[in-house]
Amino acid sequence: MTQSRADRLQSAVWAGVALALVALLYALGPILAPFVIAAVFAYICDPAVNWMVRRRIPRPLAVLLVILGLGAMMLLLLLILAPMIYREAIALVGRLPDLIELLNSRVAPQLMERFGIDVQLDAAFVRTWITENWSTAQDLVPVILGHLRQGGSALVGLAALVLLIPVVMFYLLQDWPQLVANVQAIIPRPMLPRTLRIFNDIDSVLSQFLRGQLSVMLLLAVFYSVGLWLAGLKFALPVGVITGLLVFIPYIGFGGGLILAILTALLQADGWSPLIGVAIVYSLGQAIESFVLTPYLVGERIGLHPVAVIFALMAFGQLFGFVGVLVALPASAAILVGLRELRTAWVASRLYQGDTESRIEEIGK
Repeated sequence: MTQSRADRLQSAVWAGVALALVALLYALGPILAPFVIAAVFAYICDPAVNWMVRRRIPRPLAVLLVILGLGAMMLLLLLILAPMIYREAIALVGRLPDLIELLNSRVAPQLMERFGIDVQLDAAFVRTWITENWSTAQDLVPVILGHLRQGGSALVGLAALVLLIPVVMFYLLQDWPQLVANVQAIIPRPMLPRTLRIFNDIDSVLSQFLRGQLSVMLLLAVFYSVGLWLAGLKFALPVGVITGLLVFIPYIGFGGGLILAILTALLQADGWSPLIGVAIVYSLGQAIESFVLTPYLVGERIGLHPVAVIFALMAFGQLFGFVGVLVALPASAAILVGLRELRTAWVASRLYQGDTESRIEEIGK
């Protein structure tokens, strides 16, 4: 078998495998969420487990320590953010009439003068509506908890989901080297070198993006929290952390965090100082992210353009739901590497290089 024919056969095999995986993902989408979440976390945490193993810590113990550390960080983040977000939501509802009056007195005249747009919101109606429904809003959490107790099956399903993720993650991390070896063992020997190179390229693209982006998120969460605190924002920590976490979604994350910070500054009613501080912090944050953190920690050579990331998240989410969002980036990395392979093959082809006559003779034979 010639090399070109072997390459075509390998490409056909992997195309068939990819189509089969897509069909399987579509068919099993409703039950795959905990397994995909566990696989994503296992992939991210595998370097930490390997680091511990190299320091003579038994792999099961290293896996357990990593999972416990990850769970502790998430629980701590939830305990810190949940009360603050709840208090901020209550404050937002309480100050909403004042914000509407501020818009009517300052923003509406500017819109009318410059663009001829007449905008007048009924602050009195909003104030009356909040007063009538305030007690109901305050009792919203007990009502939700009561409904959760009544919907026992949904609550059990949620608890099973939360418990299943660390269990699946433990077994994946524990058997990760064996799983990799088993995958390599089933690859046909003539295809092994090229297949391993493609897998390594996918792993390089994906690992650099995910781990680099995680570092960017954490550093920006710290920066925005400290910066907004120095700017005098009362809810600097939740706004800063939420902004840092949302940065994972390019443009949308920054815009959403900025809007949240502006609303928080307006609700404080402390004049222009918090708004100016928010503008300075977010301008510096965008500059640091674009020119320092992302190029240094993520790297330009990855090739995952921000617009491509947004499109992948939306497209896979539309096709496969929540599971599609989880696998969007791994699939994008694989597609990116595949496109690079196609481009290399195209550039090396006789048709691209202009040797068409010999190619026609070969086809005729």
